[in-house]
Amino acid sequence: MGAPFQILVMNQIAQVGLNRLPAERYTVSKGASAPDAIMLRSADLHAVAIPASVKAIGRAGAGTNNIPVAQMSARGVPVFNAPGANANAVKELVLAAMLLAARNLPAALQFVDGLNPAVADWDPVVEDGKKAYAGIELAGHTLGVIGLGKIGCLVADAAIKLGMSVLGHDPEITVDAAWSLPSQVRKASSVAEVLRNSNFVSLHVPLLPATRNLINAKALDTAKQGMVLLNFSREGVVDDAAVLAALEARRLRAYVCDFPGAHLHRQPGVITLPHLGASTREAEDNCAIMVADQLREFLEHGNISNSVNFPSAQMDRESAFRIAIANANVPAMVSQISSVMGTAGINIHNMLNKSRGEMAYTLVDVDSPVRDDAIRAIAGIKGVLAVRYLPLHD
Repeated sequence: MGAPFQILVMNQIAQVGLNRLPAERYTVSKGASAPDAIMLRSADLHAVAIPASVKAIGRAGAGTNNIPVAQMSARGVPVFNAPGANANAVKELVLAAMLLAARNLPAALQFVDGLNPAVADWDPVVEDGKKAYAGIELAGHTLGVIGLGKIGCLVADAAIKLGMSVLGHDPEITVDAAWSLPSQVRKASSVAEVLRNSNFVSLHVPLLPATRNLINAKALDTAKQGMVLLNFSREGVVDDAAVLAALEARRLRAYVCDFPGAHLHRQPGVITLPHLGASTREAEDNCAIMVADQLREFLEHGNISNSVNFPSAQMDRESAFRIAIANANVPAMVSQISSVMGTAGINIHNMLNKSRGEMAYTLVDVDSPVRDDAIRAIAGIKGVLAVRYLPLHD
């Protein structure tokens, strides 16, 4: 058996996930100085010197803005995440957010909290005060969902079951998401169409250059009067200044988000939560399990799934001797790898080559043990970023 893999844990990771890494093959700690992989949640790696020993990074969550993905790509290091593992938790929080806004619950709670229980006319005061907090029901209203990934589809399905009409928009919808999308969801051709025709709008898009300030002053000018905006995706997707202006103009009824910036604190019509989207025991367990399994599969077998910067690549073992190669996606790379192996007397048993944008990844099962000089020769090919030899151990 080879030396145990060293895993550096940078946040509190659910133990049920860490248990997926067997103690005889993995050493997991918060002080590993030369880790093979890093597991984290919200720790910011941008200002951290990531050791040269790191072969993979796994985030127990969906977003990877806290990880220098481009830098890792240049080093041939895949970055894994856990898409969908926290989807139900976020869906339930979105439903709670709609009810908070629709029924004026935060203001109603404040009203009751501010009453003096010593007064003799408690019941009449309560009855008289409740008039200010009358709300609306969700049933019969339209929910617009922008972003129809796993979470967006779950939110749409739940809203339909509550009696709402759902209008969805996602120009980048995947085949899997399209299959899981309820048939009752009406398709919108643009963000503006969703905003014009919805009483509630829920955002479920990643933060990319194309989605930064997706909801801005121009977009809100088209919003339906009295719309409720819900942001449980990423803070930068919404221009907060534009939202505050729309609330002041009473174009928006409320803004509910999971990102309590200081500039939003106690602003009229704003309900902020302290980033609770994935903060359930179940979601944390699911994320930890998914990422631990992905890291183990990569470290032991070179297989890749749910990487944000590498192509998916899974190949069943047909040999005890495997080589994994990360390289720039340039012409003739596979032929160069095959040529070097042939020169080294290595017989290729099976090969898988996948690409994603500028990144390519190759798995090669061979019929005999591989010498160190052959690995160095492959690593010396121009465009090769990282090479790993993965023999099976008893």
